[in-house]
Amino acid sequence: MQNIILIGPMGSGKTTVGKQLAKRLRLDFVDSDHMIEDRCGVSISTIFDIEGEEGFRKREAKMLSELCDRAGIVLATGGGAITSEENRIMLRKGFVIYLKTSIETQLSRTQKNQNRPLLDNVDAQEKLAQLMAERGELYEQEADLIVVSGDRVVSKVVDEIVEALDK
Repeated sequence: MQNIILIGPMGSGKTTVGKQLAKRLRLDFVDSDHMIEDRCGVSISTIFDIEGEEGFRKREAKMLSELCDRAGIVLATGGGAITSEENRIMLRKGFVIYLKTSIETQLSRTQKNQNRPLLDNVDAQEKLAQLMAERGELYEQEADLIVVSGDRVVSKVVDEIVEALDK
C-alpha cells in the first residue's frame, strides 16, 4: 500500500489526525520529527540550538528518505519539510494530504508547546503568517488532497480523508 503523507504547518493536526487515520486504516503511524528526536536523543529545539535550522533540515531529509522508502505507513511530516525540493520529490512517492488550517488555530495549538524553535523569541502570529506566506503555495502544489482541519473534530477530518481515499 502507498504511504499516506500528511503535510501542513505546525499546529495543523498532522500528528493527531495521523494517529487516528493510521488506526482506522490499520497502518503504522510515524511522525518524522519524533523519529528524529528518538534517533538523536534530544528535542528538536536542542537540535536547532546546536546545529541551527540547516543542521536540522539535513537530519530531516535523511529521515524522510528512510521513511518514504517504507510501505504502508501514515507519515506526519514537520511543517518545513516541503521547503526542500529533495524532500518534495521523496514525499511524492506517497499520497500527500495537506491539512489546511488558519493562523489563529495554529496559534492556539502551539502557544503552550515549548518545542517549537521557529516560534522562540518572536511574535508567534507574525512568524506563523510569514511561514504560511513562504510555504502555503508549496503545500497546495504538493497535495493530492487538501483537507481543512481547523477547529473540526478530528474524527470528522479522518472521515473525510478515508472517504477520499476510497474513491
